[in-house]
Amino acid sequence: MRLTRCQAALAAAITLNLLVLFYVSWLQHLPRNSRTRGSRRVSASGPRVTVLVREFEAFDNAVPELVDSFLQLDPAQPVVVVADTLPYPPLALPRIPNVRLALLQPALDRPAAASRPETYVATEYVALVPDGARAEAPGQLERMVEVLRAGGSRLVAAPVASANPARCLALNVSLREWTARYGPAPSASRCDALEGDAVLLLRARDLFNLSAPLARPVGTGLFLQTALHGWTMQLLECSGGQPSGHGPRALEGGARGRARRTALLAALGIRLVSWESGRLEWFGCSKETPRCFGTVVGDTPAYLYEERWTPPCCLRALRETARYVVGVLEAAGVRYWLGGGCCCGAARHGDIIPWDYDVDLGIYLEDVGNCEQLRGAEAGSMVDERGFVWEKAVEGDFFRVQYSESNHLHVDLWPFYPRNGVMTKDTWLDHRQDVEFPEHFLQPLVPLPFAGFVAQAPNNYRRFLELKFGPGVIENPEYPNPALLSLTGSS
Repeated sequence: MRLTRCQAALAAAITLNLLVLFYVSWLQHLPRNSRTRGSRRVSASGPRVTVLVREFEAFDNAVPELVDSFLQLDPAQPVVVVADTLPYPPLALPRIPNVRLALLQPALDRPAAASRPETYVATEYVALVPDGARAEAPGQLERMVEVLRAGGSRLVAAPVASANPARCLALNVSLREWTARYGPAPSASRCDALEGDAVLLLRARDLFNLSAPLARPVGTGLFLQTALHGWTMQLLECSGGQPSGHGPRALEGGARGRARRTALLAALGIRLVSWESGRLEWFGCSKETPRCFGTVVGDTPAYLYEERWTPPCCLRALRETARYVVGVLEAAGVRYWLGGGCCCGAARHGDIIPWDYDVDLGIYLEDVGNCEQLRGAEAGSMVDERGFVWEKAVEGDFFRVQYSESNHLHVDLWPFYPRNGVMTKDTWLDHRQDVEFPEHFLQPLVPLPFAGFVAQAPNNYRRFLELKFGPGVIENPEYPNPALLSLTGSS
């Protein structure tokens, strides 16, 4: 059937109206600022900074007052309040286009962009403002922008007048060692991290290029990431124009704050925090939890593939177990010596090799009966009064002492006996160091510092180690199985 010219025009008009209706509907389902993401800056004359409020408690906060203080100085000021889920009780925020509530948890009825906070930021800069702060004078944020633009630092901090004034700290983050070390900053105005209350300003692209830009506690997470990148911060001096602090604020203390911080450190791979005072704070495994890594395959633990070394909590447990086992053996008159890997660590730097996952000791087979714990292990697994587990290893004819029933970090005890001047045994495993050696290396044994105490070692430990591992083993460290993963080939 042929369409008349009138019918064709009518069909075209209906199609055009449907397309327009579809486009408008699509725009309404997008977060407001995602429609103008072509440029970070709203306009040449508009605000260059988005105020972003993240650190607050839903049940006790002064966020509405904080927002009002900025809007009173500039009604067009962009403000984004970020929460994981919809706050309850509801926040009494102004219902105006430049004030947005961003929820980070994805929802079935919202597009993916709605749960990404960068969707709501269309300015070049972002100011992270803590709950309880107030804008007291116009132009505060713009002055911070000018300081940042002057160069020298990637972040600018303005102290908030409060009972917890901001001060500079140095911060060194070692992912390989799972460690964050705080210390005194060489300058009172340039640093890696802050302690105390402050407004933080940085470029939006810098913030949202971090792996966890708004993880809570915000200060802890942000400074760990920026310090790892080598970004420094300028702390402005107190002045009459600094923001003031009033009302409640989110504290890192308390049960909620500690739980958030512990979860954040675990997510970012930090197991040990060394504070400016010298106090150590440990995270990760303990006697009551499983160890931080699973079954080791091919002598190469999983953390080495992550370009990390043994978690510090595991090294601490290994040191504690080794010291305890050596004390038991010495008290029982059991002759022992540092095995290949731990002897190498003792010769190299007086400690467990930083990437090792167990401790090996050799013992004289004929002395096993002198030790109550070893006799108990021969009869079946036993837990001693300190919670260490003594057992016969399932992999072969040797003993294993585990840190606890939950945590299987362990010391292995390898029984040898002399035959024609050679130390040997009846069962061998496919380990490079598991070989016979002359007994004269044990006559006499010599003391060697190891893991915080003094242990017994073969008398010519260099030749002993080179017999097991080859020439230059002390000076040329290598991972346990270089065929799978090489230390020299890793970054």
